[in-house]
Amino acid sequence: MDTTGQEFVHAAPAPGRRSLVVSAVGYRVAGQTPALHRGLPSPYLTLIFSLDGPVVTGRTPGEAIGPGATRADIVVGGLHQSPAYVVRPEHEAGIQLALHPLAARALLGVPAAELTGQLVTDGTDVLGRLAADVRERLCAADTWDARFACLDAYLARRVAAADRRGAARPEVAEAWAWLARHRGAGTLRGLAAHVALSERQLSALFRAETGVTPKQAARLMRFQHAKARVVRAVVAGAPPDLARVAADCGYYDHSHLVRDFQQYTGVSPTAWLAEECRNIQAGGHMNGED
Repeated sequence: MDTTGQEFVHAAPAPGRRSLVVSAVGYRVAGQTPALHRGLPSPYLTLIFSLDGPVVTGRTPGEAIGPGATRADIVVGGLHQSPAYVVRPEHEAGIQLALHPLAARALLGVPAAELTGQLVTDGTDVLGRLAADVRERLCAADTWDARFACLDAYLARRVAAADRRGAARPEVAEAWAWLARHRGAGTLRGLAAHVALSERQLSALFRAETGVTPKQAARLMRFQHAKARVVRAVVAGAPPDLARVAADCGYYDHSHLVRDFQQYTGVSPTAWLAEECRNIQAGGHMNGED
């Protein structure tokens, strides 16, 4: 653990699950000042196994610290378009996974669209009571390697049993892959032509599977790419050139990037960096997702 009391451990997904699990990060933080953290939208689903008390979240700061907050030891989050507010206590620990949305059927047993009604869902409601047993084994494990191995074995069992859960339509899978290759750039017309569907057909199928439209998914991918560029600049010790980031990531201009940052974080890029600088420097945002 470093002198700031923050520890982040990144594990490479098992070869057979690299198309399903985008990143896996173990974290342990102690001695921090209690505050609210912004859980940002991304083109990935979130699965968290807390090892140190429940994760407390809300759609607004007031909800997160009030009686209407969601509290869960295992958290599943779908694709969303605004930040989730997470109570950051004095000490916390857990494992957070970023999951490919089209892996939701195999890993979670439901399409990603079923997760969009709520900001987050209690993981046992999605995964069943066995997930609580897995969490207990994670808490009892002595090392990060043992915890990651336990979690990977659990996911492998779920994937092995996934045949009966069906799969996403191939047109939707190819549409997602096309958007990812273009980092959220391109047009809906070009995407629909690529998968040989009308724009209306593609949008309906895409939303039914993922919970978002192709345009919304594209914006999330573009924002994720831009945020990763900003984070890498901070890690390298250089102030991020937002105009350059905007141009390289397919935004019309600097103002366009700022508007997306304000929607997805609730604040400007500069304000978000000020909040997250310590986390970034400790490695908390380097999740291997970009």
